[in-house]
Amino acid sequence: MNIALIGYGKMGKIIENLALEQGDRIAAAVDPLFPGERTLSGAPVYRRIAGLGENGAAGNGAAGPVDAALEFTGPGSALDNIKALAELRIPTVTGSTGWQDRLEEARAAVEAAGSSLLWASNFSLGVNLFYRIAAFAAKLADKFPEYDVAGYEIHHNKKADSPSGTAKTLAELVVNNMRGKRSPVYETLNRPPRPEELHYASLRVGSAPGSHSLVFDSPADSIELTHTARNREGLARGALTAVRWLVRCPGPGAAAGEGRQGVFTFDDVLAGIIGGECV
Repeated sequence: MNIALIGYGKMGKIIENLALEQGDRIAAAVDPLFPGERTLSGAPVYRRIAGLGENGAAGNGAAGPVDAALEFTGPGSALDNIKALAELRIPTVTGSTGWQDRLEEARAAVEAAGSSLLWASNFSLGVNLFYRIAAFAAKLADKFPEYDVAGYEIHHNKKADSPSGTAKTLAELVVNNMRGKRSPVYETLNRPPRPEELHYASLRVGSAPGSHSLVFDSPADSIELTHTARNREGLARGALTAVRWLVRCPGPGAAAGEGRQGVFTFDDVLAGIIGGECV
């Protein structure tokens, strides 16, 4: 598969190395900080996404056609990147966080172009299994009112958004599965939390790759569920799994090799893996 990397920072380089190990090819990268340079595997680096289609059809401006794009930038640029890739009809997997409050805007652009987008707050397989465990735990705890619940997350001190997208997803899963918790609160509380509030706190320190926890606490005991990332490779592996599912696994009613159209999440990929779909 020929992949374009949108964002060529630490994550982009990790994805490149892993993609090459798995037999994929980096056709190009896009990063305004490195225009005119080359990636580690020799692909051109463009300043703008428009460079991918400069010579006509989508992807012909790069070093070969682009089958899909992996977008890992930041909350300030993700939505514009998604729209630009949709116009070029390049299937896109994005791991950027902090832009999802404008998801419907992205959906409209993708659907109007007849393209495809797959997004997630976290592409780690372990985190996505943790989501399901957390939802089940919240549903169980909901039967026992003596258990209160809260959460916290820890990330490196260069992370641009707080709370993390993963923390928001975990908080939403709890709220959706516990009748007593109706509203997540992420900011500092200078008062006791109200019973219906789920307090989810954030800590930024050093080089920590990411840790997310839920705490179910009663007067008698405490249950803590935690996922801790050892490095960013798990995110890269999940993103590459997602892009193969998006491009190579036909959707309902589609012929083999046609890929998918529309907007999807990593939960769709996980459901496909559990259900025996191609990956």
